Amino acid sequence: MKIIIGLGNPGSKYDKTRHNVGFDLVSFYADSEKSHFSEWKTNKKFDSEIAEGKINGEKIILAKPQTFMNDSGRAVFNIAKFYKVAPRDILVVHDDIDLPLGKIRIKKTGSSGGHRGIESIIESLGSEQFIRLKIGVGFPENKKIDAAKLVLKKISKVENKIIDETKKRIAEAISMIMENKEDEAMNRFN
Repeated sequence: MKIIIGLGNPGSKYDKTRHNVGFDLVSFYADSEKSHFSEWKTNKKFDSEIAEGKINGEKIILAKPQTFMNDSGRAVFNIAKFYKVAPRDILVVHDDIDLPLGKIRIKKTGSSGGHRGIESIIESLGSEQFIRLKIGVGFPENKKIDAAKLVLKKISKVENKIIDETKKRIAEAISMIMENKEDEAMNRFN
């Protein structure tokens, strides 16, 4: 069994912001594998929107925590505990301001890199041993902008087009990771 977590903030005011790219990409993956997954449902016990499915005979839970980014770990911990899933079987899809817009980076483990959602998950799970699929949301050349403000800014139409062009590759990367081909995915997409 595997869990795929898309990070973001709940509520329409955060739609199409850099921080919600994780939500958008996991939703895109669910849509691209529509025949394999249930509709999204709110699960209060997990503080998340959940879709369940099976791919190649393996159960997969898709989740979008509704706890706000900085408290994502609480939802991830509750889901992992309920389904008895080890951290190594969790994939977290999230934004990364240090990567150029649309760039993909897959990591098997590591620190939070300053990402508060990842930090929360590491603290809650007591482990860094989960896979991350990061999507670059670009840091503007004017580095005087505060990172916390940047991630809550809406993505422009031009920027969104670049991210849209990357979605199919991200869905492919997720599929490879679900097939336990992390190294192959890293070689292909990093």
